[in-house]
Amino acid sequence: MSHTADLVERHADRWEAATRHPFLAGVRDGALPVAALDTWLAQDALFVADLLAFQARLLARAPRPAQAVLAAGAVALVAELDWFEGLAADRGLDLGAPPLAATRDYAALLSRLDAAPYADAVGGLWVVERVYLDAWSSALPGADGFAELVEHWTTPGFAAYVAALQALSEQAGPPDETLVVQVLDQEAAFWQMVLDGPDVPAQTRAAR
Repeated sequence: MSHTADLVERHADRWEAATRHPFLAGVRDGALPVAALDTWLAQDALFVADLLAFQARLLARAPRPAQAVLAAGAVALVAELDWFEGLAADRGLDLGAPPLAATRDYAALLSRLDAAPYADAVGGLWVVERVYLDAWSSALPGADGFAELVEHWTTPGFAAYVAALQALSEQAGPPDETLVVQVLDQEAAFWQMVLDGPDVPAQTRAAR
């Protein structure tokens, strides 16, 4: 078994928590409050900016054969930020909102990945993007008012990019599983943050 498939199997419970969250069920059936979605979207835009900074640095230190995939991913993140700006204009999102606790925690985790060896960083990036694809795929087709967002994050192009990242991780070798677990827990916390109401620290949520 490949180490990426082994990670999914060995951490199945955490993977489930990160990809089958009540937030996603609310997107699928329409029960998620619009205000919660808009808050989450503004926070996700902040995360994408943090991810772009991390990925640009990863590209700079990546092995030469990995650079094309990582460069394409960075370009896609720039396009994603453009998309968020259009979405903000349409929905009245405040992209200047301060980061909530889960967003700050994720930025700190990206900093840890940034300081980690390449194999850990690219493996962590694959987990970030694979979880995102699996999570939004679980919300297909999305209820009225949500379907366009679900479609945006489940395109064949995104799936192909995730597969390419998986290949890079396989080539680099197994990542530090402590970091993998942290990514999975942080993904679950990121969905949860808008369901908790006030800015609850992630460690408090994890203890529930």
